[in-house]
Amino acid sequence: MIKGEAQKPALISTDPDVQDPLVFALEKHLEDFLVANWSQTLLGKKYGLYNDGENFGQQFPTDTGAIDILAISKDKRELLIVELKKGRASDSVVGQILRYMGYIKEVTAEDHHRVRGVIIASEDDQRIKRALTVAPDVEFFRYEVKFDLVKD
Repeated sequence: MIKGEAQKPALISTDPDVQDPLVFALEKHLEDFLVANWSQTLLGKKYGLYNDGENFGQQFPTDTGAIDILAISKDKRELLIVELKKGRASDSVVGQILRYMGYIKEVTAEDHHRVRGVIIASEDDQRIKRALTVAPDVEFFRYEVKFDLVKD
């Protein structure tokens, strides 16, 4: 470091599965954007962000890692785990979301709750499509980022 030059902030993830800090940052921005705009999304029409007074639905803590987003249906009958992936989602995310769903079903959900999962990524592939054919309570959504400059 050159004397007088400001040190660049380090991007640190506590998730042992994160190998690329840039990917972690992009997923975090996607998560923050989705939470901030939840009510304008397709999922926000049916679900609200979970809040039990102690834990909020963003980065909801579990013993198998933090859930990106936990939501509850407006009729309070369904809990929804949302797992975000920047870029293409691999089939390993199916196992990850099923672990989270199992935790929520055992620890958080009440007897009348249904537990579902949603994977959101910019792309899928044949491997994840095949895995999801036998995971009927998990859906895949593709996100699109649109950016326009409009001159007044």
